[in-house]
Amino acid sequence: MNLLHYLKYFLFHGVGLISATAILAGGHYMSGGLLLVLLIYIVGDAVCGNDTSTPGFKHPGILTAQLWMALPLLALIVFSAVWSVSPGDPLGFGEWATRLSGYDVVAARDATSFGNHLATLFLTGLMIGMIGTVPAHELTHRTWDPVSMFIGRWLLAFSFDTTFSIEHVYGHHRYVSTEEDPATAPRGRNVYHHIVASTIKGNISAWNIETKRLKRKDQWPVSWHNRVIRGHLMSALLVAAAGAIGGWQAAAYFTLCALCGKALLEIVNYMEHYGMVRNPKTPVQPRHSWNTNKRISSWTMFNLTRHSHHHAQGEVPYQDLKPFPDAPMMINGYLTTLIVALIPPLWHRLMTPRVLGWDRDYATAEERQMAARANARSGIPLLRQAADSAGAPVANIASNAF
Repeated sequence: MNLLHYLKYFLFHGVGLISATAILAGGHYMSGGLLLVLLIYIVGDAVCGNDTSTPGFKHPGILTAQLWMALPLLALIVFSAVWSVSPGDPLGFGEWATRLSGYDVVAARDATSFGNHLATLFLTGLMIGMIGTVPAHELTHRTWDPVSMFIGRWLLAFSFDTTFSIEHVYGHHRYVSTEEDPATAPRGRNVYHHIVASTIKGNISAWNIETKRLKRKDQWPVSWHNRVIRGHLMSALLVAAAGAIGGWQAAAYFTLCALCGKALLEIVNYMEHYGMVRNPKTPVQPRHSWNTNKRISSWTMFNLTRHSHHHAQGEVPYQDLKPFPDAPMMINGYLTTLIVALIPPLWHRLMTPRVLGWDRDYATAEERQMAARANARSGIPLLRQAADSAGAPVANIASNAF
């Protein structure tokens, strides 16, 4: 039975291989691949229930290797996408794939419509977020392991987001659920605003964290020692590689895919901490993150879903995270909740009762006061009504409230 617990995390790699195959098959297979991935998560989470198991693992090296395997898998997916919009047959890849499979991938690519290329852009962006950022999130927490950090930062380079390895570990985990945290969305904010605001503020935060580190070491911030600069150069190298493969069109296409992957990260940030409040002087508790134990999301995202435990103890490896079934829960699994977040009226309709439930069932007395002030300026009628009932002032809001 223990073997099955190792194998379940290979579903992650299966989703990646399905995506690469759909991209190379061209035509309607591209759109079908995107639809299939969405159905795997949305239907899978709906029918497969929750996973609350916490098995012990005697061979954690296998689990680390599964994370490392994400880099070649993501490289294959992105190369396939770049090749699919490139003129000719760069590196003879299409000819090789045709000989290997017996399926004429070059002819299929050349017959692919704009709509299917658009579907591939979203599918590749989704994979950059899932195959790239999800394992990179785990790997870049392992600051003591240079191999994991190297692989994690290269995975993040595909979404132009190597700053995540700095801001997330040293900023977000310290300030989560406070207004000092760029990744925590205040009540009433829509996801599109959050994508832009969190990206800008997150990059500024990462730069500030890195310059402080370098100053402590008496090193000049504008130098090769700066991990922010090195990280952006890594992403620039990937754009240049796409251009070398397929010209400016391929470079532009990859750039759009990368930006989709980056947006996906910020949407996930939005989902994971929306509306939470906390005094930054108090410890982070499981109640300060939205959690979910949906089985398919958990198995294919290395337990990213167990976010409540992750933020309470950020050093715990993914396989040892506990489900915390009594933590505040998301709407559903990750991809389902993500799609809801993309529709702001639906998001606020479904999340506002959960936010008010958090105030009632999870918040401390201090946090209830902060929540009342947050509700007062949220712009959401039901939240403002709750604030009025609590007697919260709209003006003169404390600095530690949203």
